[in-house]
Amino acid sequence: MKHAVYCLAVICTAVLGVALGADSKEEGFVQLFDGKSFDGWKINERPESWSIVDGAFVAKGDRSHLFYVADEKPFVNFELRVDVKTEPKSNGGIYFHTKFQPEGWPKYGFEAQVNNSYTSDPQKTGSLYAVVPVKEKNVDDDVWYTETIIVKGKNVTIKINDKVVVNYDEPADKKAGEDFTRKIDQGTFALQAHDPGSRVHFKNIRVKRLD
Repeated sequence: MKHAVYCLAVICTAVLGVALGADSKEEGFVQLFDGKSFDGWKINERPESWSIVDGAFVAKGDRSHLFYVADEKPFVNFELRVDVKTEPKSNGGIYFHTKFQPEGWPKYGFEAQVNNSYTSDPQKTGSLYAVVPVKEKNVDDDVWYTETIIVKGKNVTIKINDKVVVNYDEPADKKAGEDFTRKIDQGTFALQAHDPGSRVHFKNIRVKRLD
């Protein structure tokens, strides 16, 4: 009997340890999306390209971008985690160090690519778009995965689940582009609706500011 109680205690302790470990991985993160409304977010054009289904933003329709506008303090160094699911032949993106603009492809900041089977663009999920392309497919359509973007100083790291797919150190002499800056700076986040044939789901959007 004592042995059984001891084993039960060990099992409970192990389970609790796993739970605490899982929680500690998310310590310091703040949720940016309540899962039921667009509160704190602003659509720049074609609001019909966005909906909320089962606790996720769903992007489907002509070009449109959904900007996070609830925090006036710009994000500089941070870790952003977004759970994403693509449907077949879909294209999308997660922007950072950007700022709201009323229409067009975002000029400011960078795009972390979302594309698992959109053949018209060879840059796959996790690419630092037009800066560090990822040609390898690292996740399947119709499966939830976590895309993580970490900015520390002049370094950008992008992970797909736990796999690092981009580790970019910006050159000291890097200059902002005229059409798209693609330069480490500061700003907010945005999600992309790319085209009517693409359908991408985004949920559990959380961020932690870093020193």
